[in-house]
Amino acid sequence: MNRRIITIDGPAGAGKTTVSRALARELGCVYVDTGALYRAVAFEIKYRQVNWQDSTLLEQFLAGLELDFVMQGREPVLISSGRDISAYIRTNEISMLASATSAVPQVRKALLGIQRAIAGERDAVFEGRDMGTAVFPKASYKFFLTADVNVRARRRFKESNASGISFEKILEDMVKRDRNDTQRVISPLKQAADAVLIDATELDVFQVVEKMKRIIMAI
Repeated sequence: MNRRIITIDGPAGAGKTTVSRALARELGCVYVDTGALYRAVAFEIKYRQVNWQDSTLLEQFLAGLELDFVMQGREPVLISSGRDISAYIRTNEISMLASATSAVPQVRKALLGIQRAIAGERDAVFEGRDMGTAVFPKASYKFFLTADVNVRARRRFKESNASGISFEKILEDMVKRDRNDTQRVISPLKQAADAVLIDATELDVFQVVEKMKRIIMAI
């Protein structure tokens, strides 16, 4: 049976998570936050104090990594080795470490199998940076969601206003992360040739979801 796989790629702060969650609910699909998987790797690297630049140590660490998504009500919860780590992976420090480690081939290989196993079991919305290019090049529907970097930084600043990090620092890190994600050699962030580009600079979540739904339902 062919599964309906929808990919939503794009830069940090474009609203991929919120849009993907909403679209999955509307379509009755499973929502898979692939960025959270990379954040989970980064979190465990920091938590376990792994020297991820040592390929041997990294291989050993990845071999023992156990990541999964479970549903609690309508919300997906990220489980690592039996414990919920969802609340610990959204810090600015983990974001930057995830951006750096996600370019490592061993990390990408370790997570690829998890993502494709999920896709083989059920209809799903996959959010990430290379879902439509590297992970699911034959996905049923592909979208590339973006927005002006200043708008994206402002959204991220509002999300993390209790952290004490300035808007200028968030903007600086976002520009750096965009550069890292688009210039890395392994699976760089880019729009798939057959993906639909949606600029959300002046659109709210509802408008983006409705635009995606119209495209999906029209095909």
